[in-house]
Amino acid sequence: MNTMNTMVNKTLAVLAAAGILTMGAGGAGYALAKSSSSKALPQDPSCVTDGLSSVSSDVAYASGLSSESDLLQYMSASAATPSTQDPFKEETVYVIAGQDGTVNKVIVSDWIRNTAGKNDVQDVSELSDVQVLKDGETFTMGGENTRVWNASTDDIYYQGNIEKELPVDVKVSYFLDGSPIAPSELPGKSGRVTIRFDYTNNTYEMKEINGKSEKIYVPFTMLTGLLLDNSAFANVEVSNGKIINDGSRTAVIGFAFPGLSEDLGISPDKLTIPDYVEISADCVNFSMGMTVTIASNEIVNQIDPEKLKSGESIDLDGAMQELTDAMEQLTDGSSKLYDGLCTLLDKSKELVTGIDQLADGAQKLADGAASLDEGAGKLADGTKQLYDGLSELDAHSSELNDGARQVFEGLLETAYEQLNDAGLSVPQLTIGNYAEVLNGVINSLDDSAVYQQALDTVTSAVEEKRDYIRGQVTAAVRSEVETKVEEGVREGVTEKVIPAVREQVQEAVEENVRAAVAEQVIQTAAGMDKASYDQAVAAGLVDAATQQMIEGAIDQQMATDDVQALIEQNTEAQMESAEIQGQISAAVDQQMATADVQSIISSKVDETMAGADIVALIDQNTDAQVEKTISETMAGDEVQTKLEAASEGAKKVIDLKASLDGYNAFYIGLSDYTSAVGQVLTGAGSLKDGASQLKDGTAQLSSGANTLNDGILQMKDGAPALIDGITQLRDGAMQLSSGLNEFDEKGVQKIVDLVDGDLAGLAARLQATMEVSKNYINYSGIADGMDGQVKFIYKTEEIE
Repeated sequence: MNTMNTMVNKTLAVLAAAGILTMGAGGAGYALAKSSSSKALPQDPSCVTDGLSSVSSDVAYASGLSSESDLLQYMSASAATPSTQDPFKEETVYVIAGQDGTVNKVIVSDWIRNTAGKNDVQDVSELSDVQVLKDGETFTMGGENTRVWNASTDDIYYQGNIEKELPVDVKVSYFLDGSPIAPSELPGKSGRVTIRFDYTNNTYEMKEINGKSEKIYVPFTMLTGLLLDNSAFANVEVSNGKIINDGSRTAVIGFAFPGLSEDLGISPDKLTIPDYVEISADCVNFSMGMTVTIASNEIVNQIDPEKLKSGESIDLDGAMQELTDAMEQLTDGSSKLYDGLCTLLDKSKELVTGIDQLADGAQKLADGAASLDEGAGKLADGTKQLYDGLSELDAHSSELNDGARQVFEGLLETAYEQLNDAGLSVPQLTIGNYAEVLNGVINSLDDSAVYQQALDTVTSAVEEKRDYIRGQVTAAVRSEVETKVEEGVREGVTEKVIPAVREQVQEAVEENVRAAVAEQVIQTAAGMDKASYDQAVAAGLVDAATQQMIEGAIDQQMATDDVQALIEQNTEAQMESAEIQGQISAAVDQQMATADVQSIISSKVDETMAGADIVALIDQNTDAQVEKTISETMAGDEVQTKLEAASEGAKKVIDLKASLDGYNAFYIGLSDYTSAVGQVLTGAGSLKDGASQLKDGTAQLSSGANTLNDGILQMKDGAPALIDGITQLRDGAMQLSSGLNEFDEKGVQKIVDLVDGDLAGLAARLQATMEVSKNYINYSGIADGMDGQVKFIYKTEEIE
């Protein structure tokens, strides 16, 4: 039973806390995401920026979310590691959408991890317009969208387009002051704006649940994020998610689970699982950048569905009835404890009244001792009555002390059980050790001690990954350096190619101009076109002198300023044409691809990377990433929850000790009181004996009377502390009873109502949901036997 409850509770907790778990990535995760995506992101600039525009952006990111690109990295940072030696296909689908979520284009980026180092990798993909993103990799097409990649033992990166229904549709609606509004009308508006993201899950499998075939949707976690400028937006709220404000910008990240309520078969009136995200804010002069939505089923894939199979044999009805019965017994017991303490308080008041009466009698005895002459006989009778009454009272002192001790020990046992139920391991509490034990627990829950322990643990864990983080930062810096070096070399090559192309173009232009000039000269000199003239020359009908004259005239015309200007003008026009520019670009690309140029680039990159400024930059970025990871982890919900739990736990233990201290004061006062009764009894006996010898020594009688009076006054002075202690104990018992009733109503009965005798059915649905999730590993196609994972990134247009 405990194992099954734990598995179901953990499953629901993982699903409900998905935003936090995903958003907790930082530091090394961010660097890894950048390193991976820099190879696999689409080249289309209208898609999603890759966050690597310059090395300096790493430093900017360490101080906060400065752009939508940073927000995307913060939300999607992850790195799956294949668990087998078979190729692993990691796919990212970029959905370019309009302001209302309408899909404009879908680009798919695939990364095949060649973990086994194979030369030939089998692949299946429905993508069109495939672009290979890594030089030197080629593939051979087969039937039914199959490809065989010549990977040379390396990983494979490619991307392409696809027209296919998305697993989840995203619709974005906008409202201004409660009324719907088109996004195109929002720019410049002011008021209370609401942006709602509705998600429709289109992907499911038919599963048999308790003998009935039902749709089980792939459990996608939807994370939607956007950045709002604090100068334009205030009082930001999100229906379910997280808000991060750095003083100048507010990052809003919401999460939802479309289809999960149907998968688990849980009624919304018992448990609401969000299937939309709604963001509201007060805005002035509305303007907003893009929004990013990530869809992934990786969270559910972390749970092993085999561990839920044992849920079919659970006697849930019996367990829930036992839980209900136990709570009834516990609340009944707390009520009886309160009633008993009320009775004890009432009787204690009667006891105080008796003590007051006893004090009055003692005073009268003292007065009587001073007036011994007025009646020694009366004094003897009075002292006998006093002695008899004190004897009766003293006879019950042991029972009163034993009862108080039993109540004290019962309270200590209850406190011990509460501490253990709260996860605090303490020795058995006794009257003698409870104060020392509880003080030790309170000290162990001190905020500073818990915080320092958490900080030491987090720092150690992050420092172990420093080399890895430095490697990712170095890769990012090298990529930027390579880009800069290639740009410089390309400029140099272009400067050499352009003069050579210009020379060729000018020769062609001169040839065309000469032909036109020759046509005019021949027509003027010979009265015929050039073709006829050439035929006449070939037939020997034109003498050499005429030919020489015509050639001279052509040369003379070609040498004129007008013709030379025409040649220059046509050459410049040809150089600016798309055809010639394409030839120049092709020639430059050809030169750039030569081994000599590539060797120059490689040498220059290595030289730059070895420079002191680059090494210092890598060190600086590595330190920043390490510090950022530590800070984000310490600020994360997991550490903060532990600190809050420690602080709350310390308060409860302090309150518990205060209650026990109050009863201890009563217990000690009661012991003092019964001891005083014994002393008074002894004095009364002496008084009785002395009364019979009154004439032998009135001084002895007066002294005994004074001693008796002092003892009774001491007992009377201690009586208010007794009443206060019992009153505190009664009030504490009332709080205990009220707390147990509230826990029963808001805790236990909610659990009973939620489960409603069908935990086995819920386990079956959870198992089916996780099986469907693990089956969904790709969008555009995957080869048999290949494992993988896929996530979808939706980007909407800015509203400006």
